[in-house]
Amino acid sequence: MCRVLVIDDEEAVVAAITRRLERDGFVVETASSAAEGIAKIMDTPVPFGVIVTDMSMDNPDSGLQVLHAAFTRDLFAEVIVMTAYGNVANAVECMRRGAFDYIEKNAPGLDAFEVLSIKIGQAMDRRRRDVRTVELWERAAKSKESVH
Repeated sequence: MCRVLVIDDEEAVVAAITRRLERDGFVVETASSAAEGIAKIMDTPVPFGVIVTDMSMDNPDSGLQVLHAAFTRDLFAEVIVMTAYGNVANAVECMRRGAFDYIEKNAPGLDAFEVLSIKIGQAMDRRRRDVRTVELWERAAKSKESVH
């Protein structure tokens, strides 16, 4: 079961994303600001499977602050940045800093919530693969140590 943290200061957006993701079988927690979201990221005993954050909330760089906190807490963090005001520079910066994807909420002819649900599934697949790879490396290293 995938736990998703949705961080957005627009109540209607949070409600719509939550409804969609819960319908698709995800467990959703929410935060209405970057500070609240970062606190949840840092305080949860088990990291979230995926974090979805708005780019601009308290300030234009709120999404980048969430990205930083997510990777500080969990090397395998999967963060999807959503924005109503997309631009290439923001998208490039988010991806450069490790975001799984960058989605425009208001892209014409696109159901952003459908895209988000698909991207969360893909992000979880990557997270499982990455964690599994590290587990295999650790197991191989331990067996090599026991031989010597």
